[in-house]
Amino acid sequence: MCDDTAVASNSREVARSAERSTAVSPDDEPSAEWGWHGGFPKGTVIGGVITIILCIAFIPGPYQSKTQDIWLILIAIGIALAIVGHVIRRRNAWRR
Repeated sequence: MCDDTAVASNSREVARSAERSTAVSPDDEPSAEWGWHGGFPKGTVIGGVITIILCIAFIPGPYQSKTQDIWLILIAIGIALAIVGHVIRRRNAWRR
């Protein structure tokens, strides 16, 4: 039972083989034919907006310190900036 296919013996060989084969073959993964290997840009934005709303909704809480408020606000601002950056990059992607 000797095959001509090589098997990686360690993680370095796996990483090297992954670098060499960047394209997805439809023979290996049939879903590549109909585009399943893409991302979910609208889902990312919707998920980010929902997370921002939840962070803001958690601000009025039953605690004495305002440290939680600062963290929630900073996380919400960070996610908002990431969403804005994502939308700008996606809008300008067609120009490249």
